[in-house]
Amino acid sequence: MHRRPGLSVRLKLTLSYAGFLAVAGALLLAVVWVFLLRYVPDSPKGLLGVSPNRYLLVRVFAPAAAVAMVFLLVFGLVGGWILAGRMLAPLTRITDAARTAGNASLSHRIRMEGRQDEFRELSDAFDSMLEQLESHVAEQRRFAANASHELRTPLAISQTLLDVARRDPTRDQDELLARLQAVNTRAIDLTEALLLLSRSDRGTFTRESVDLSLVAEEAAETLLPLAEQRGITLDVTGGAARAGGSAELLLRMMTNLVQNAIVHNLPAGGTVTVHTEAQGDASVVRVENTGHPLPPELVPTLTEPFQRGTQRARTDEHAGVGLGLALVHSIVRAHDGTLDLVPRPAGGLLVTVRLPGMP
Repeated sequence: MHRRPGLSVRLKLTLSYAGFLAVAGALLLAVVWVFLLRYVPDSPKGLLGVSPNRYLLVRVFAPAAAVAMVFLLVFGLVGGWILAGRMLAPLTRITDAARTAGNASLSHRIRMEGRQDEFRELSDAFDSMLEQLESHVAEQRRFAANASHELRTPLAISQTLLDVARRDPTRDQDELLARLQAVNTRAIDLTEALLLLSRSDRGTFTRESVDLSLVAEEAAETLLPLAEQRGITLDVTGGAARAGGSAELLLRMMTNLVQNAIVHNLPAGGTVTVHTEAQGDASVVRVENTGHPLPPELVPTLTEPFQRGTQRARTDEHAGVGLGLALVHSIVRAHDGTLDLVPRPAGGLLVTVRLPGMP
């Protein structure tokens, strides 16, 4: 936005310093006049016949006072200019860093030295903001690249199937349609997951009181056939735990957690336990499952979009699109909650979700 030119901050500070010094000098001279010269007798003999009278003192004092005022004014301007420059030097560094960041260079850091003053706090806060912004931009770029790759895969498969059908009209049409339907369903699921992830990241939803125990029961009832098919025992325990948020998003969060616990479990004889409870001002959900031991270095990557560890990748109909726990993390963050993932020593994962509670 264009603004009219005006005095710089440095010049304003310089004039302020010089003006303050001039006023202080004038007050000092006024004090000398009021409390000294006014008591000097104005007589030819002076004070006790040895001191000069007031007229002579005024003639001597006035020029010296004028010279002193001019000196104070010049000293105030020069000294104020230098002092203002030194005081504003850190602000100049912060401004240069802001211009650099505005040119899409987020790797620059100020790293101001010196004592912990207001400029140092501003510099550290700016560096922290740049670091978070750089991390967020890098994450968004990775997400866009991964999303493009994931969306391109089913489209490429569909194109290949159509090319094969065009070259071979005698090919079984039912098989072709079934494979196209499976690929199309996967693309639709991925698109819906991306839209839901974007919605939860923006936090644009209506908040209402939701009982997480009822949400857990609904999710468990929906996924019970899948658990029985895989020989997994699914239990829901605990009591009422009310949280404020979107019932649709919280149901999707719970469904993803339970489905993830069922799919990434033992081949048979595994268990999944969903527990809900209220702890003070928080509502807690714990989803615990059996399974193969997870490498510790794999756990922090589970909530990243499209990240599938080598021991988590599947090729069956429940392979997913790599957004299960990423969606959970996004929904929890949009509800001002926390998500903790802890690998169980015997194998499997313990997922704990804490959300702000509601009466």
